Amino acid sequence: QVQLVESGGGLVQAGGSLRLSCATSGRTSSTYRMGWFRQAPGKERESVSAIGWSGTTRFYADSVKGRFTISRDNAKNTVNLQMNSLKPEDTAVYYCAAALPTGSSWSDDRGYDYWGQGTQVTVSS
Repeated sequence: QVQLVESGGGLVQAGGSLRLSCATSGRTSSTYRMGWFRQAPGKERESVSAIGWSGTTRFYADSVKGRFTISRDNAKNTVNLQMNSLKPEDTAVYYCAAALPTGSSWSDDRGYDYWGQGTQVTVSS
């Protein structure tokens, strides 16, 4: 079992920055691929970014490339999402998720086994 707890959400003006953190706990959590997803009101959940267990492989949705950076610290059991140049369309509930190394696509939420409760990010124009 893996437990995930997100933090760092909030209200920010367009062009601003936020840093989301996901604290992980549980056995062998450091071997999981970790992902960030988001869901805006009235929209389906979408993938944002993911990082492999070693931290060397990273994935980003086209909509956040160049603005968001994912990182992980397995010694501290944390995964972070640095979000810069935020836009109103980034407003959503952001979820941290963990996936067993099964070979599923990083962007497919069905491939993730554990989820956090989410943290709200609101970007005002």
